[in-house]
Amino acid sequence: MISIVLLGTGNVAKHLFNAFLRVDEINVLQVIGRNEGHLAYFKDKVETGTDFTKITDADIYIIAVSDDAIAQVAPFLKKKKGLVAHTSGSVALKSLGDLNHRGVFYPLQTFSEGKSIDFKKVPICIEGEDKSDMNLLKILAGLISLEVHEITSEQRKSLHLAAVFVNNFTNYLFTIGHDICTEHNLPFSMLKPLIKETVNKLDYLAPLDAQTGPAKRNDVKTIESHLNQLKNKNYQDIYSLLSKLIGEKYGQKL
Repeated sequence: MISIVLLGTGNVAKHLFNAFLRVDEINVLQVIGRNEGHLAYFKDKVETGTDFTKITDADIYIIAVSDDAIAQVAPFLKKKKGLVAHTSGSVALKSLGDLNHRGVFYPLQTFSEGKSIDFKKVPICIEGEDKSDMNLLKILAGLISLEVHEITSEQRKSLHLAAVFVNNFTNYLFTIGHDICTEHNLPFSMLKPLIKETVNKLDYLAPLDAQTGPAKRNDVKTIESHLNQLKNKNYQDIYSLLSKLIGEKYGQKL
């Protein structure tokens, strides 16, 4: 049985908490957070508290807070014997400071409130400083996921950067598409099959081979027409830059 204290009350903390509760070999002892209101989500299922000086002893302490807050939370765990791991994609392991046992437990996924996640399919990236810590992280990750990866802090930073491009930036492009549809009284839902097929193709094609569209075809007239349709200067700039880069990638001059 692995005992856990969870520090944080945001989306990552909630999703991890739910994943841990489904596993008999994991015992979540406590959830600590600064916001009493946010702790209400956990109260009926586990001990909660706002006082970081009253953290229960556990095998693993998982810090699931914002990147900037990790260094503020870690010092409260200096006297603890258990392993302290943060869940950030971009914060180095050493940022946890001078602790007995330090690690990283990074689930590579986007987490939104109210949207359940199948953790068995979520890659979990782990990092530790000695064999016993890595073994404990590997066991914990394996209890909730079928994809466990041992990677370094530098690799994790690069992975997080790649994730921003494929998730955060693409979602903003979805927002632009939604704005265009709304402006012209079109349901955004009409684009969803296209979005899903674009992603599904990556199961059997590399992104480089899956690219389609006017920029790859060097369809200058269509590109000019699209730019004339866009009234938002920022959207024009995004369209122009992406078309230029796609054209260059495939040897086309736009």
